[in-house]
Amino acid sequence: MSHLRFLVATLKPHGIQFLVKQDVARKVFLQRQRYVSSGATEPFLSGSNSNYVEEMYYTWLENPKSVHKSWDLFFRNANAGAPPGQAYQTHLPDLSKSRALLFQSHGLAKTPGKAEKLVEDHLAVQSLIRAYQIRGHHVAQLDPLGILDADLDSFVPSDLITTIDKLGLYGLHESDLDKVFRLPTITFIGGDETALSLREIIKRLENTYCQHIGLEFMFINDVEQCQWIRQKFETPGVMKFTNEEKRTLLARLVRSMRFEDFLARKWSSEKRFGLEGCEVMIPALKTIIDKSSEMGAEYVIMGMPHRGRLNVLANVIRKELEQIFCQFDPKLEAADEGSGDVKYHLGMYHERINRATNKNITLSLVANPSHLEAVNPVVQGKTKAEQFYRGDTEGKKVMSILLHGDAAFAGQGVVYETFHLSDLPSYTTNGTIHVVVNNQIGFTTDPRMARSSPYPTDVARVVNAPIFHVNADDPEAVMYVCNVAVEWRNTFNKDVVVDLVCYRRRGHNEMDEPMFTQPLMYKQIHKQVPVLKKYADKLIADGTVTLQEFEEEIAKYDKICEEAYTRSKDKKILHIKHWLDSPWPGFFNLNGEPKSMTCPPTGIPEDMLNHIGNGASSVPLEGFKIHGGLSRILKGRLEMTKNRVVDWALGEYMAFGSLLKEGIHVRLSGQDVERGTFSHRHHVLHDQEVDKRTCVPMNHLWEQQAPYTVCNSSLSEYGVLGFELGFAMASPNALVCWEAQFGDFHNTAQCIIDQFISSGQAKWVRHNGIVLLLPHGMEGMGPEHSSARPERFLQMSNDDSDAYPEFSADFEVSQLYECNWIVILLPFRKPLIIFTPKSLLRHPEAKSSFDEMVSGRSSYKCCELTSICMQSQYILSTLHVRILVSFSVLSLLSSLLSTPLSLVLQRYVGREPAAAPATGNKNAHLVSLRRFLDTVFNLEAFEGKMF
Repeated sequence: MSHLRFLVATLKPHGIQFLVKQDVARKVFLQRQRYVSSGATEPFLSGSNSNYVEEMYYTWLENPKSVHKSWDLFFRNANAGAPPGQAYQTHLPDLSKSRALLFQSHGLAKTPGKAEKLVEDHLAVQSLIRAYQIRGHHVAQLDPLGILDADLDSFVPSDLITTIDKLGLYGLHESDLDKVFRLPTITFIGGDETALSLREIIKRLENTYCQHIGLEFMFINDVEQCQWIRQKFETPGVMKFTNEEKRTLLARLVRSMRFEDFLARKWSSEKRFGLEGCEVMIPALKTIIDKSSEMGAEYVIMGMPHRGRLNVLANVIRKELEQIFCQFDPKLEAADEGSGDVKYHLGMYHERINRATNKNITLSLVANPSHLEAVNPVVQGKTKAEQFYRGDTEGKKVMSILLHGDAAFAGQGVVYETFHLSDLPSYTTNGTIHVVVNNQIGFTTDPRMARSSPYPTDVARVVNAPIFHVNADDPEAVMYVCNVAVEWRNTFNKDVVVDLVCYRRRGHNEMDEPMFTQPLMYKQIHKQVPVLKKYADKLIADGTVTLQEFEEEIAKYDKICEEAYTRSKDKKILHIKHWLDSPWPGFFNLNGEPKSMTCPPTGIPEDMLNHIGNGASSVPLEGFKIHGGLSRILKGRLEMTKNRVVDWALGEYMAFGSLLKEGIHVRLSGQDVERGTFSHRHHVLHDQEVDKRTCVPMNHLWEQQAPYTVCNSSLSEYGVLGFELGFAMASPNALVCWEAQFGDFHNTAQCIIDQFISSGQAKWVRHNGIVLLLPHGMEGMGPEHSSARPERFLQMSNDDSDAYPEFSADFEVSQLYECNWIVILLPFRKPLIIFTPKSLLRHPEAKSSFDEMVSGRSSYKCCELTSICMQSQYILSTLHVRILVSFSVLSLLSSLLSTPLSLVLQRYVGREPAAAPATGNKNAHLVSLRRFLDTVFNLEAFEGKMF
């Protein structure tokens, strides 16, 4: 941008500087030549006109033939040394006929003064075109109700021509309306024509930018992308549909609206969060899916709030209607574990043939709670995982669609966090299509009180995502915008936002009275003709369909609903498993239970331990210079390997490395995890002499191994933990870990922990193997970095204090299966919470022997005590992967008992203190705790395995 600023600065009344270099002319001019003519005699080069000259000049530099011959002549002569006032007239007789006609249409003689006026007028038209491109969305007719301006401001920008007198702003007059102007290269309104009258230019600009579509894209700092959007919307005649496409659109609107009407008739007093007022969302989604399928997409993963979810399940995902209708029966008995969730929170997974393309398409709608936008990063993580496992590096086969409400999109910070993952190497999904159901209200809150930004979608501007606002009562405009959105993602692999400006026909839910707070809006809504009738009347009037055909389409779908309703009465049992959004084929048996409750020994041969230890101690790339301090760390690892012991960091390395050999993908994500917050991990090495040259030794352990993904995240907890949770959903045969920078930082991600991790299985039968690593310990750093609040996890450990597992051969595994926080390398998946150490990372006593890890040893030998049920019914003893050392036990007990780590360490490594310390009661607490555990949990039988 520096060269642009330089040229603008030089195009002042004091003169013009042109700097030219042939081989890099587009970037910078090296020759500087100051012209003697002053701005006083060249007024067309002053003020805002310089922007136009600048743009024309750069266009000419790229390709002299891309500009009109007059500009080509001007720049050639100016570059040769001619003053600007004479540069255009040196070879006037050689101008093209079109140039001469242009002069004639303006009634200009071939004199310097007249020519300058011609240039000024063309610059004015250029500025006018840009004004519409930048600001036209402010006056677009977006609100179906005709009440609110979409940008919350009724002020009309002064640079838009809404009345004839505004022509004067550009130095133009009413008499100029029929003059012909050459169109610049930054517009496509001319189609095949290169010049238009001013009247026609204004008309075409208004049709493009000020009708039912409002375009925000001129903030994008990529000329190619801006040109692409201009061409898609400005080219005359682009928004045309065949009769067959219009009939399909009508049929989809019928299904969308009649589904809502059917629910309203059958369950008038039930909450269902219907889609009335934005029924066009269903054909919009189907258009996006059809177009994506046409372009090669095989798997579409969706996330959305509750409004309209039942309609999406029925008419987009194609959930059986009887399965949806039976959800309204309060007597339905649950056949699955857990409490279940309300019907408008449930997810779905379905494979079918896309009728529009005759290709297979898989659709997944991720279950989510009432926390609206919380599902955004979860969808992105699941999408990334599916792309990763399919080798879809460009996102052509797997894509995501996120639906939002306007108030939540503007108000929820996780939206911003998720957008900022969109271009990060280890998190990008190569573009997401965002669809905003813009009801112009949030529950009872007017948008003027709900956001400070002009639009609810302004957050998308931070990642240069184009925003297409569209009036939801114009179905054809909506369909066109959706098609362009898909093409944009497929072309540029970037996010795009479709803002469906609509209304909410009922209250926040069907039992709510909106007139309490929005009387004027709802008076207008009560008068509003539904979009289906509007569009049907339009198609009947132009002969695309007949009234009889329309009525038959309605009758056909009503019959489908009635028949499904009849079948739904036979449903007596609710199977939540039928609503899974991420089934794991082959992992469970047909009933959804683990195939086995046996956990085999997970030790590994000692030669493998040595191999991994040697790999962790070396640099596999030749000529790779590492930091001197890191050399000492690697030597320390090698020494430990020779001595057959591991500390925490090396134990983690052993665990990950052994999994990679078995073909299990390992992903570790979080803030600064590549090195480790406490400089203990160093899984990514950096060449000290070559910028951006890195090495991940763990990816060089075996010839045929699974990939290891270790990635520093953005400074986010909520969004990134949600992302990793979604990644872990895709496959049970992977280890996905999220590490907090400090354990107490998990509180920023508490929504994901509470709503998805802790309760996901109970609500949605949603198994997940996510691992949370929370560095933790009372180490004198104050409460800010000392407490990961283990009591929060303990309080959420189990919701049935009366459930006692029966003693059996698989007692230990059964305990873990019945709880909600889980273990790795078991025949099922549950989240694992590990309070990892800080000072113990380097404590000389905090080491474990190879003897505890070799073949034949149980995975319980080295385990993490992650939860003690607050109801005191049993102890949850879980492992970290397979062989991580059990230092988190010590850290956890230290925090619970407010006891120094050194005392806890002595107590549990067999070194009792010679005498009780001054604070003797703390030691007494330890003894009491031990006695309590021995008595209540029969700990004697398991002591060797746990400690």
